[in-house]
Amino acid sequence: MCVGLSAKVVRISDGTAVVDAGGAKREVSSELLEDLEPGDYVMVHAGVAIAKITEEDDEETDQLMEELL
Repeated sequence: MCVGLSAKVVRISDGTAVVDAGGAKREVSSELLEDLEPGDYVMVHAGVAIAKITEEDDEETDQLMEELL
C-alpha cells in the first residue's frame, strides 16, 4: 500500500516545489502539474506532486492521518 501526503506549496522554481506538510518543509518535483502556484495544495507521493487538491481535502487528509496514528 502506498500513502500520499497532502502539502501546501510554498515556492516553485524550475520544476521543483518547496511544500509544507504539517510544518515539515521539503522539495518535491512539480513537473507533472501545470499552473501550480504558491498557496496551492497538492498530494505528494515518492517526492513527486501528483495532483492538485483543495484546502478542504488537505484538512480532511490531516484529520484522517491523526485518527490513524
